[in-house]
Amino acid sequence: MFERLQQFLASLSGGDSKPSFAADDPRVAVMALCIQVMEADGKVLDIEKKALRDHFKELYSVDEKELEALVDAGADAESEAIDFFRFTSELKRELSEEQRVGLIGLLWEIVYADGERSEMEDHAIWRIADLLGVSGRERIMKRQEVAERVGASAGKQEPDEV
Repeated sequence: MFERLQQFLASLSGGDSKPSFAADDPRVAVMALCIQVMEADGKVLDIEKKALRDHFKELYSVDEKELEALVDAGADAESEAIDFFRFTSELKRELSEEQRVGLIGLLWEIVYADGERSEMEDHAIWRIADLLGVSGRERIMKRQEVAERVGASAGKQEPDEV
């Protein structure tokens, strides 16, 4: 009902308003986590932003207008969050195990968009995976898959790889 009202109001104003996303929309949580991982190393590069946008367009079949609204909603949610738990607790309930592992793969895609990974990015994904119930083995396998595909070095061994 509310969505129909929004559509009606948008049609009255020419329809140029941005779509909005509910705070509990899982896509907002995924976007917020992606932004947190992208910012983990202290630098956000255009290539990382492009990778994020491209993956979201493909994953969620959103148009440019919807994508902008989703990026804005994710950035707002991320700036208000004090930790990963706000997003991971929601996603752990909403997503299947396979989807949660896929999310970890998406995070590695964002990390490797610039061809390298930092210790801070590793740590962020380790925490997110742990909170999502994704095993260390699955997290590492996803990292290695993405690194191999993009031609990046998987880097030094992590303690849980030994």
